[in-house]
Amino acid sequence: MWEFLLVTFTSTLFVVDPLGVVPSYLVMTANDPAAKRRQMAFRAAVISTATLMAFASTGGAVLAMFGVGLSAFRIAGGVILFLVGIDMLRAQRATQERPDEVQEGVAKEDVAVTPLAIPMLAGPAAMSTVTMLMNLADTPLRVCGLYTVILVVGLISYAALRLAEPLHHLLGRTGIHVISRILGLVVLAIGVQLVLDGLADVGLIKQAMTPPG
Repeated sequence: MWEFLLVTFTSTLFVVDPLGVVPSYLVMTANDPAAKRRQMAFRAAVISTATLMAFASTGGAVLAMFGVGLSAFRIAGGVILFLVGIDMLRAQRATQERPDEVQEGVAKEDVAVTPLAIPMLAGPAAMSTVTMLMNLADTPLRVCGLYTVILVVGLISYAALRLAEPLHHLLGRTGIHVISRILGLVVLAIGVQLVLDGLADVGLIKQAMTPPG
């Protein structure tokens, strides 16, 4: 159980990557008063958390409706995490945000919902990750653990946005990139393991690591 929670927490937090959102958040809210920035940070964290919880709750049903098996989704989710990890190793966020979305955010009066909450925090990779993790949560305790992890990641996202300016001053863009590269290596490894697990499930390889228990 503890190993499952650890993998769930690290994969969800690293894919959401709230620290990586900080530079774009500061650019998009540069001309807004402090009170408005705090309000947008709170709303973005709440909306992204609710979105991920919704995908965790309904993702399995959607997969079943389209006849997609867990093995296929593991492989697909692993590929997405692999691409996200590659981006993080390169200190980029192409799979989570694009320059045009940041520029759109600069022009918008309120960026809390889009592009901040979706897709910068709750992007396709995060949505697919929590959906896959829910399919791996085969006990009520694990299900509760996943929802708790999503809530904790939401709180961390809010803290990162609320402390965006001091974090940016402390770490600088270079420091944020260094941390992103370190986290990217972990995301990359998780993505590879998911692909191996999926291939083992369908018998294309003989052995994969035992799923976290």
